[in-house]
Amino acid sequence: MNTLVRSVTLAKYSGVARGLGIDPVEMVRHVGLDRQCLFTPDMRVPEASWTQVLETSAKAAQCNTLGLMVGESWRLSDFGVLSLFLQHQPTLRQTLIELKRYRHLLSDSVMVDIAEYPYVSVLQLALVAHRAHPGRHRLELAMGALLSLCRFQLGAQWTPRRVHFSHEAPANVQAHQCLFGPSLEFGSEFDGIVLGKDELDRVNTSSSPDMARYAQNFIDLQPRSSERNVAHDVRRALHVLLPRGRSNLDQVSQSLGMSARTLQRQLEQMGENFQSLVNEIRRDQATRYLDGRLYSITQITQLLGFAETSAFSRWFSQQFDMPPSRWRGN
Repeated sequence: MNTLVRSVTLAKYSGVARGLGIDPVEMVRHVGLDRQCLFTPDMRVPEASWTQVLETSAKAAQCNTLGLMVGESWRLSDFGVLSLFLQHQPTLRQTLIELKRYRHLLSDSVMVDIAEYPYVSVLQLALVAHRAHPGRHRLELAMGALLSLCRFQLGAQWTPRRVHFSHEAPANVQAHQCLFGPSLEFGSEFDGIVLGKDELDRVNTSSSPDMARYAQNFIDLQPRSSERNVAHDVRRALHVLLPRGRSNLDQVSQSLGMSARTLQRQLEQMGENFQSLVNEIRRDQATRYLDGRLYSITQITQLLGFAETSAFSRWFSQQFDMPPSRWRGN
């Protein structure tokens, strides 16, 4: 399946690129995109092509913070037709719930899930990409956009308790600290933002239920570019639920806002099988983690939602005809 994203990020990239001496028109042409995507925020473009624009531009400009710079420029208005609706949500929690509900209007790639603990909450972000890693610049851009949403609800000067990145730290993290604050963890087991337990439900005093209803009525009149692909929704959900050991049918269906029976029926109508999708994501992530050598096999066991290393090893051997230790040694 071709994963698509809104071209608003390319429009924002254009200004940053020019400031770095990069011709954005030439860059999008280089990857086969229509130059109009730089000026039309609601076009749908292939996620892989957009990532290639970022990576190629960063290399040409010798800029290690290009994605971060585009993410830093993100504003609530960049959520397009959803902007007014999100602006008038009563809490950050409700904002994220509605963002998930209307994610088809933004991106096929982005998934944000809330994990709650006794003293903190974690906004865990996952980017679905049909390759080993979504790309550092693309990930940092998405984290910047998520931060902007938090700061709209919690105040422009709000700072996360901690910010996690799964990729390794660059040589200089000053730009990251300027945007996200001093508490950063690179090489983490997930990508996400940690906030105080009460901050999810802090009341947005400027929200208006009447304006929220008005905006929602307008959004619901918008044509959908395509029918919902529930199999792709399951894949996205698994990217964030697997590391938390929440990969059974009930848990995934709850994350998607439907009953397990409905999810199973919709998958069957598409000729898909839930356990096959779990296996697919585990296969992709297992080889990526093993090839990346950032995590031990014990850590990978946990990231893939297995209770024991022996269970992971048995499953991996069934899938690839060799144990994970031999795969890593090849």
